[in-house]
Amino acid sequence: MASANFCSGGRRASLAEINMVPLIDVMLVLLVIFIVTAPLLSHSVRLELPQASAQPTPALPGRIEFAIQAGGDLFWNGEPVDRDAARRRFAEASRRTPQPELHIFADQRVEYLFVARTLADASQAGLSRIGFISTPGE
Repeated sequence: MASANFCSGGRRASLAEINMVPLIDVMLVLLVIFIVTAPLLSHSVRLELPQASAQPTPALPGRIEFAIQAGGDLFWNGEPVDRDAARRRFAEASRRTPQPELHIFADQRVEYLFVARTLADASQAGLSRIGFISTPGE
């Protein structure tokens, strides 16, 4: 009787070939996609845009540099001030249009109480653009 086994010796040999047909199909699909999209990427429309004069850009809002030393001394743009004078200046600055930015330079050894008071005073005056300035670490 005939056997369906084509291998000699009755053992089954492992198939060591890769079926290339699906890989070729994928490659051809990608090639077609590339061929279709390549002309679209290089196509450009030539336009002559109109010329117009631009309005000057508005001036950027001022900047307030507020420094707090380790002992609690306050400085407004380098000028020493006390807390009451700083409050008045915060109120004046909040009424300006556009509102200036408040940059706080606090010494690393300053007590948090002085920083918290400064933040509270600026916030109560209506300043909303407040930032802490530090130097990059090493």
